[in-house]
Amino acid sequence: QLWLVESGGGLVQPGGSLTLSCVVSGFPLENYAILWFRQAPGKEREGVSCVEIDGRTFYADSVKGRFTISRDNAKNTVLLQTSNLNPEDTATYYCRADNVCALYREPQYNPPFSSWGQGTQVTVSS
Repeated sequence: QLWLVESGGGLVQPGGSLTLSCVVSGFPLENYAILWFRQAPGKEREGVSCVEIDGRTFYADSVKGRFTISRDNAKNTVLLQTSNLNPEDTATYYCRADNVCALYREPQYNPPFSSWGQGTQVTVSS
């Protein structure tokens, strides 16, 4: 059983930063790509970032230059460091496991491993 638990969200002012964590269990992290998604109220879920098994990283245009994804296989953790946040980043953020990152930007993509968890809420507001 693959488990991924998101944390680190919160309320932050525009221009602020948060570091989101995805802690995995039940499987060796080094065997999987990890994808971050977000969903805002009334909007479709979208892929925002992904890190491949070999460490290559990918970002949606809307977060490029502001978000940084990293993995620490020894700690079974993937981080999504966010900076210069704006109200459009307000959403619930989720992490999922996959074989590769190729489909993380596909609309309504549902990776084959694990399931959607609780996510972590990010609210950007003054």
